[in-house]
Amino acid sequence: MAPGLPTAMDRPHFIGIGGAGMSGIAKILAQRGARVAGSDSRESATAESLRALGATVHIGHAAGHLADDATCVVVSSAIRADNPELVRAAELGIPVVHRSDALASLMGGLRAIAVAGTHGKTTTTSMLAVALTELGLDPSYAIGGDLEGPGTNARHGAGDIFVAEADESDRSFQKYDPEVAIVLNVELDHHANYASMDEIYDSFETFAGKVVPGGTLVISADQPGAVELTSRLRDLSTLKIVTYGDSPSADVRVHKVTPRGLTSEVTVLLDGRYLTFTVSVPGSHYAHNAVAALAAGVALGIPAHNLASALGKYTGVKRRLQLKGEENGVQVIDSYAHHPTEMTADLEAMRGATASDSSSGRLLVVFQPHLFSRTQELATEMGQALALADASLVLDIYPAREDPIPGVTSALITDAARRAGADVTPVADKATVPDVIAGMAKPGDLVLTMGAGDVTDLGPAILARLSN
Repeated sequence: MAPGLPTAMDRPHFIGIGGAGMSGIAKILAQRGARVAGSDSRESATAESLRALGATVHIGHAAGHLADDATCVVVSSAIRADNPELVRAAELGIPVVHRSDALASLMGGLRAIAVAGTHGKTTTTSMLAVALTELGLDPSYAIGGDLEGPGTNARHGAGDIFVAEADESDRSFQKYDPEVAIVLNVELDHHANYASMDEIYDSFETFAGKVVPGGTLVISADQPGAVELTSRLRDLSTLKIVTYGDSPSADVRVHKVTPRGLTSEVTVLLDGRYLTFTVSVPGSHYAHNAVAALAAGVALGIPAHNLASALGKYTGVKRRLQLKGEENGVQVIDSYAHHPTEMTADLEAMRGATASDSSSGRLLVVFQPHLFSRTQELATEMGQALALADASLVLDIYPAREDPIPGVTSALITDAARRAGADVTPVADKATVPDVIAGMAKPGDLVLTMGAGDVTDLGPAILARLSN
């Protein structure tokens, strides 16, 4: 049986409760019987789903939103020190708990699978959550995006397995003690928190070292950063390492990935036997995520053929190559990709999907850069990725938690894209995008809205404009 409420978290208050990571923890606590409250900057479907679970959700941040009898205040690294609710918590002497510590407490006493990597965490975590649920294991899970089927990013299950994303961005993934850890890739990102690849490797080594003695690390055999991390961990005698990927030396070898429209057929070689299953998302990148999920489930003792069949029930996560609709022969798909590697993977997947459909349509991209620091460091690579599209619109940078950096604008990306031979157009006014796309798109084309900010809101507007 899953444990009950962690000590001192029966009346938690979440600052930024609508965020992907925060809302998941809040939902699980509410399902375990906590009296959950919190605040967020705006109304959202997430806020409504929390209220449906009995949570109190305030819109806006104010000291008066924090109840005097709150037992703790939960924050993420994005919450600034001058937030009025955080200031009020200090005045009242209410303990402040980081999101990662709250999540770690929820995992206590359970068989945890922690999914880490610079990208692909949400998809892989989701695949595991769906497959384990399909097998009747009733897992708990906390994911950075809403599953298409259940329509939620978190659930308190009665089983003894907890699947969670492990966020490396602020080193908070070092708080967990999983039985199985997955490392999909190791790349330089989150430039406000990491100054070099050495710092990234050190952080991932600490994460891997937190796997319980006798536990398993599932790690890519192909991605250079993951390969380097594996070499650094070989002397960790308490850790079993299972590699996966295209490499002939991989413990779980990807033998073949066959695109079939917006799905893929995957064949792996595991323990001397070939196993074939379907993944309901396109592209090699997502197929490899599924193989990582397969290897992690097997490490927990789940039969591979059962797990492979259950992985076929995964139908996607919102914002991860999510089909928003089709109007007048033009499909609109939404992508959360914001790092160049993710962008390249999704653009190549869309290329593969159109090719397997024998479509002569073009790939049109609406890209919104995410964070000034990321743009400053990776603008050239983002521009090169956009060269994979037939034409792209590039919006202004979505700042999220960051203040502007002098000289860092979307122009760095558009200039790099043009140098790479891309057809790219800067668009300063996001509201004009539906009209611009409607003037460009023809039947058979595919429109991809891409980025981690509010570019996702454009999908319905583009579809509405196309219908006219």
